[in-house]
Amino acid sequence: MLALGLDSGTQGTKALVVRAETGEVIGRGYSRHLPITGLKPGHSEQDPRGWVQAMEEAIGQALQTAGANPRHVTCLGVSGQQHGLVPLDADHRPLRPAKLWNDTSTVEEAEEIVRALGGRKAFIDKLGINLAVGYTASKIFWLKKHEPENYRRLRLILLPHNYLNLYLTGMAHMEYGDASGTGLMDIRQRCWHSEVLQAIDPELENKLPPLSHPAEPVGYLRQEVAARFGFQRVLVSAGGGDNMMAAIGTGNVIPGIFTVSLGTSGTVFSFSDRPFIDPEGEIAAFCDSTGGWLPLLCTMNVTNATELLKELLLIDTLELESLADRAGAGAAGLIFLPFVDGERVPVLPEASGVFFGLNRQNFDRCHLTRAVMEGTVLNFGYGFSRLKALGLRPSEIRATGGGARSRTWLQIVADVLEAPVVTLKEPESAAYGAALQAIWCLRRQETSDLKISELTRELVKKDSLTIFPEAEHSALYRELQVRFNSLWQKLASEFSEQRRLVRNRF
Repeated sequence: MLALGLDSGTQGTKALVVRAETGEVIGRGYSRHLPITGLKPGHSEQDPRGWVQAMEEAIGQALQTAGANPRHVTCLGVSGQQHGLVPLDADHRPLRPAKLWNDTSTVEEAEEIVRALGGRKAFIDKLGINLAVGYTASKIFWLKKHEPENYRRLRLILLPHNYLNLYLTGMAHMEYGDASGTGLMDIRQRCWHSEVLQAIDPELENKLPPLSHPAEPVGYLRQEVAARFGFQRVLVSAGGGDNMMAAIGTGNVIPGIFTVSLGTSGTVFSFSDRPFIDPEGEIAAFCDSTGGWLPLLCTMNVTNATELLKELLLIDTLELESLADRAGAGAAGLIFLPFVDGERVPVLPEASGVFFGLNRQNFDRCHLTRAVMEGTVLNFGYGFSRLKALGLRPSEIRATGGGARSRTWLQIVADVLEAPVVTLKEPESAAYGAALQAIWCLRRQETSDLKISELTRELVKKDSLTIFPEAEHSALYRELQVRFNSLWQKLASEFSEQRRLVRNRF
């Protein structure tokens, strides 16, 4: 039997063909998403119909590389970028491009919703989670205020992975994990919160799909889609947000394991068997896609910063790592605040990137590169200390995402977070987690009490590489962390003024 795991991310869609009995990946596919250019600062959008095309292209590639009989595919799971708003009309057609997770154009709408519920503390008390600018709730309110005609035609609100599930099965649906990142849900009771819905639109609940436990599948693949690939009867699992699926794909489904994801954005998260609520709202109190909870730190700037640097310096990934290695730990005192796309933690949606401490010793390609890589991880360090202050203790950190292929980056992570970092045999953890969730749903039809931890213990394999922190480097990074935190705190008020000037001028 074979399972398909799909990950529809910011840059493109990945597909894996996985042997259901062993977890072995035998086929891979990838198709890029076309960006929408020319948007105003803070706006980030994609056409959901492009996701469907990319998904089908990636599936075709994966099946071809696997050389497998499509009739052996029995289940499928979808991972998707979180928080995106996919607004659909009565015929389930997109009314406009989706506003993505890294769209920060809705600052005013997020603040207005929070005020309507009594302020940030009251919002957290009521929903168990803070309303970050990137969450879906503020995007819905933005649509209502700025595009009233589209809002008038709005009949169904989905998240990116739900939209793909709708295409695959014909069923509109949300599971607890991805839904908890909308800012509309009481994460403790795992239901829509009426007061926040009322603050946006008294009729909003009618535009939302039903919620369900992530162990419950959406349904079966539509005959039209199945025929296109030669499939027979394929079960489609609930799927989930990319972080929820990456948790499954890294075996992070029991307490004590941490996952660090080094992608376009960065996340650090762990499993909890009960609601985990940060009274300050910096750590997201998500539900996971297994039936538990997923305390999560999210930063918006990791490989997006290094990709920009690579374009500027006309270098590839290997050259990037070589330059950073030559500079050495600490980048000769150069600090980079990596807030290229604003920032979620710390809460600086209007922030900008900053190089601080340039001098004749470090004003070169090597030190600039090292500072960019270190800055993304020092930003992790701030939030990671918050996770530990709230009682979470890592016994092991598992790395995933594109940055996890860089030994230099992994060493910086180990040194800054002061814990061993291990890699996994399958690096595409979100797509792999989607496949594992699908296998879990399928097996539960015969063994209803099967725990997903039993499945991940069996199928998630560690790689041979373990990176240990170097004491001398960790001591240096502790000093740099204090300077990093002090710097962004001093500049926080300046960021908003700078963005205001940019908006007014351009």
